[in-house]
Amino acid sequence: MTRTAFDQQLEFIQQEMLALAMQVERAVERSMTALTEGDMALAHQVIEDDAKVNEKRYEIEEKCLELIARQQPLAIDLRTIASVLHIAVDLERMGDHAEGIARVALMMKDEPPLMSYAGVQRMAEIARRMMLSSLEAFKDRDTARARSICDEDDQVDALYDEVYHELLVLMTEDPKKIERATHLTWVAHNLERIADRVTNICERTVYLVEGKIEELNVSKY
Repeated sequence: MTRTAFDQQLEFIQQEMLALAMQVERAVERSMTALTEGDMALAHQVIEDDAKVNEKRYEIEEKCLELIARQQPLAIDLRTIASVLHIAVDLERMGDHAEGIARVALMMKDEPPLMSYAGVQRMAEIARRMMLSSLEAFKDRDTARARSICDEDDQVDALYDEVYHELLVLMTEDPKKIERATHLTWVAHNLERIADRVTNICERTVYLVEGKIEELNVSKY
C-alpha cells in the first residue's frame, strides 16, 4: 500500500467513526423523545437501530486492524488508529445506553408521568452537546477544547444527584412509586454514563496529539 493510499484509508476510518457518532447522537435524542413524549414506535426504532451501531463499530475495528496489518504505521498513525478503536468502543457503549433509555420508555408506556422530565432532559442536552464537541475536538486535534469539555461532566453529575435524590424522596413517601422511580434512575444513570464516556473521547484526543494518557475525568463536583 502506498503512503497516499494509506493516508486515504486512515482518513476514511476517521470519517466512519464520525458517522458512527452521528448515529449514536441521534439514538440518544430519539430515546429521550420516546420517553418524554411516550412515542413507543420511536422507542422500538432506537432498539432496532442499535444493531446498526454495533455493526458499524465492528466494521471500524476490522478496517483499523487491516490497516495495521498492511503497512507498518508511523507512531502518530498508530496513535490515530488506536484512538479511533477506543472511541468506536465508547460510542457503541453510548448506543447501548440510548437503547437502555428506549427500553425504559417501553416499560413506562402505560404509566402516568412520575415527575417532571426537566432534569433528565437537561442531562441529555449537555451529554449530547459534549459528545458532538468532543468529536469536533478530535477532528481538529484541539486538546484545549478536549480538556474544557470534561469540565461539563460536573454539570451532568450534579444533575444526576438532583434527579436521584428527588426520586429517592418520591420512593420514600410512596412505596407505590418505587418501580417507576427506579426506572427513571436507570435513565439518569445511562445519561451520566454517556457523559463519562465522552471524557474518554477527550482523553484519546489528548493522547493522539501529545502522545500521553492523561486522566481528564476527575470530578470536581
